[in-house]
Amino acid sequence: MSTPAQPVPVVPASALADTVLHRLVRVYPGAADPERAVQAAAYMKDVAPFLGIPTPRRRDLSRTVLAGTGRPDETDLTAIALRCWELPEREYQYFAADLLRRHAARCSAGFLPVLRHLVSTVPWWDTVDVLAAHVAGPLVAAEPELRTAMDAWIGDDSVWIARTALLHQLRYKERTDTGRLFRYCLLRAEHPDFFIRKAIGWSLREYAKTDPDAVRDFVDGARDRLSPLSVREALRNIG
Repeated sequence: MSTPAQPVPVVPASALADTVLHRLVRVYPGAADPERAVQAAAYMKDVAPFLGIPTPRRRDLSRTVLAGTGRPDETDLTAIALRCWELPEREYQYFAADLLRRHAARCSAGFLPVLRHLVSTVPWWDTVDVLAAHVAGPLVAAEPELRTAMDAWIGDDSVWIARTALLHQLRYKERTDTGRLFRYCLLRAEHPDFFIRKAIGWSLREYAKTDPDAVRDFVDGARDRLSPLSVREALRNIG
């Protein structure tokens, strides 16, 4: 499905974002490790440069950055995320993704265009998977009308937009819309990309923790359409 180009969201004014970004760009570089940065960039296939901050250290620094700033609203989250995505080093995007994960309940359906921009800008699994399971998922759960948006995203030309649709129910467990899950898997079953095939298997494997028989029956009936990778991932824990 060919998807029209999406407008770039405008960064809204936010005093909280001004404070956070001012602190962030001072605190993070002080912990940079050039040697580790090279290794991290290589591991992530050079999708972006890195500062080279280990995750535990980065999260400690993030707490320092956010100390005393109060709880952000949707405007604050939008401004912080978009501004972090404009910065080159990947750790700034990790900061924003962690913040969105923590405060996803503060966002409404109006955040969806921003989420789409984040998923499709400098995309790789490290940010996309967090945004899919921990931001898109809660957003759709809270705003059921957004399920139609996921129905559009699953057919998108972008691997990462489609992967987000596949993974947005990853944490739903017994609340999973199984009809939608299985339909999405069949819609993209023949997609050649590794990240789509892996996401199909992952989404099924995760739901198998809730209903293994349903997943086993689905895979048995769709085995001629699903890739070996998807089948292997789906059945990894249930045989």
